[in-house]
Amino acid sequence: MSISMNTALLGMLFVLLSALMGNAQSIAPSTVFSKWKEQVDPAVERALNYLVKVQNDDGSFPEQYGTSSGIPALAGMAFLSRGHLPTEGAYARPLNQIIDYILARQTRQGVYSAGHGGVGPMYAHNIATLFLSEVSGMVDPERQKLIHESLAKALNLILRAQAVKKSERHQGGWRYHPNSKDSDTSCSGWALMALRSAKLNGAAIPNQAIEDAVAYLYKNYDRKEGHFGYSKVGAHKESLTGMGLLCLELCGQHGRPETIKAADFVLANYRALETDKFEFYGNYYNAQAMFQMGGKYWATYADWMYQRYLKLQKENGSWYSKEAGHVYGTCIMTLAFTVPYRQLPIYQRDETVDEE
Repeated sequence: MSISMNTALLGMLFVLLSALMGNAQSIAPSTVFSKWKEQVDPAVERALNYLVKVQNDDGSFPEQYGTSSGIPALAGMAFLSRGHLPTEGAYARPLNQIIDYILARQTRQGVYSAGHGGVGPMYAHNIATLFLSEVSGMVDPERQKLIHESLAKALNLILRAQAVKKSERHQGGWRYHPNSKDSDTSCSGWALMALRSAKLNGAAIPNQAIEDAVAYLYKNYDRKEGHFGYSKVGAHKESLTGMGLLCLELCGQHGRPETIKAADFVLANYRALETDKFEFYGNYYNAQAMFQMGGKYWATYADWMYQRYLKLQKENGSWYSKEAGHVYGTCIMTLAFTVPYRQLPIYQRDETVDEE
């Protein structure tokens, strides 16, 4: 009788702890991915081959935003996400072309150029900074020196842009330009990930900058419903809640009521992406965030994502995104698909990075 009671109590305790953590660890992410791996592996390789084929000789890409620093950076992260390196292998050349292209387009002020038709230089700049931070340490000594010098200027620009005097509503975030006096969560998410990546890589990023960025995200969080918005709490919540959740997770906000509620919102509303204007963008962030949460969140989302998007890949290996075309769609979908490979350092958990 006592053994049965103890077993029951232990079972109840496990359920309670799982609920408090918001993460049913009994469902391992690797187990979830195993049933899709045989389809995902070749799909990802076809996608990377497509990017190589369409890449311009100077390292840029065709289509909308292809000459910005942002699209090449996304392509570079797509190569890295599958474990490919700039020092060896079939994708070393396109990776180095991307690195050289981005480095050559940094202005005296430290901004990585948005190219032609960019929505604003800070978007491209933040993504390019994130990529260079992720690839830092993987390159040859000559490029490493250039990246080190370039990143210092790029990160200082992000910190200066955050420090621009703004209203309380917008303080702590970023928007289209280094001197913008307002903020939005989409641009801010990329900036925060760039700072976080650099901090993990040993850069002297002030803790206060990370804390201020997290505080800004919370200003766009609906504590009742659990969703994040764009510049208002309810705007684009279907495509941006994953962004907010991922950023909180990467900044150590594990197991908080806010992150659990945000994950529950994504779990209840992810199918709304199928008709959303920013479908691929939302899927990228949802995939990253739900993988961080693990358990039922990743298991449910992964099954939907792979089932929906594997069949949408074109014969040439690309995915078409109504947001910005084939190249962008292929990059962002590859980054979503490759979450389980755990190759990009920014998406790893490091609980000790902020310890004194």
